[in-house]
Amino acid sequence: MRRRWAIGPAAAAVVCTLAVACAVAAGARTTTAARAAARASQLRLVSEPAAGSAPFTSMIAGARRSIELTMYELTDPVVERALAAAAGRGVNVRVLLNGGYYSERETTNRPARTYLTARGVHVRYSPSYFALTHQKTLTVDGHESAIMTLNFDGEYSTTRDFAILDSRPADVRAIVATFDADYAGHRTTPSPGSGDLLWSPGAAATVVSEIDSARHAIDLENEEMAYTPATDALCSAARRGVSVRIVMTYSSDWSAALSRLARCGAQVRLYHGQGYYIHAKLLVLDSRLALVSSQNLSTTSLDYNRELGIVLRSGSLVAQLAAAFDGDFSGASPG
Repeated sequence: MRRRWAIGPAAAAVVCTLAVACAVAAGARTTTAARAAARASQLRLVSEPAAGSAPFTSMIAGARRSIELTMYELTDPVVERALAAAAGRGVNVRVLLNGGYYSERETTNRPARTYLTARGVHVRYSPSYFALTHQKTLTVDGHESAIMTLNFDGEYSTTRDFAILDSRPADVRAIVATFDADYAGHRTTPSPGSGDLLWSPGAAATVVSEIDSARHAIDLENEEMAYTPATDALCSAARRGVSVRIVMTYSSDWSAALSRLARCGAQVRLYHGQGYYIHAKLLVLDSRLALVSSQNLSTTSLDYNRELGIVLRSGSLVAQLAAAFDGDFSGASPG
């Protein structure tokens, strides 16, 4: 005969309490997962050369109230016309262009400034207390920002670049607030937004720390290899058994650093005019984190320029960037 256990009032209360606690915990897990999914859905990846200028001209065409653009080089007439058209329909369009190295005025952005100013766009050169303004961001209606590695220079079909379209409110607020300060020439300490924005000046320690945190794999694309602490960190990672893969476009300027990295055990592959030019600044760590930024691996870029990057922890975005890197690595030649 099967014994049947009676549950008294006290035991029943315990069971009830445990059930409620389990339900609350399950609900908390569901809520956390839902929040993570919602945050991830507020980020989208744009990959060049496939996308061209269309994602950005679409953002500009959709603007109803405001546009803020910070750009190192603006020479693309398609983008310039889109900005002018937005101003013509009453959008408040403000553009902050790099003016030169510190106080040395240079001419790259002068034609765009002249064209846009004549068509109602508010254009200023960036503050001279930055070495350069190398940041590349486009924000529309205080709702969405494009955080880019690319310039609006019309070279989309020939360069490897990325952009993250970010509609996280805290990120967009931080980008607009920093734009407002830089546009007005007021020094400010930018907000990290929702915790994922990485600003220069002052990004060097974070970049090196992230490299040091890698346990299994580091994939890196960059235009420059001129920051010795980063080279040291990459070498150290390779020596402790981390798979370090680097893809760049060949330049004799970085030969010594890349040769050193190869001797440390890093796998270096280069483009020598084939395929496209590696202009992206991408760091992928352990398939768990990716940094997409305007920041080159140089002292000036990390510590003295105005720059912006975004740290991604979304599994799908990191996977997409890792896959793009794999394709670039396969297409390059051994260094």
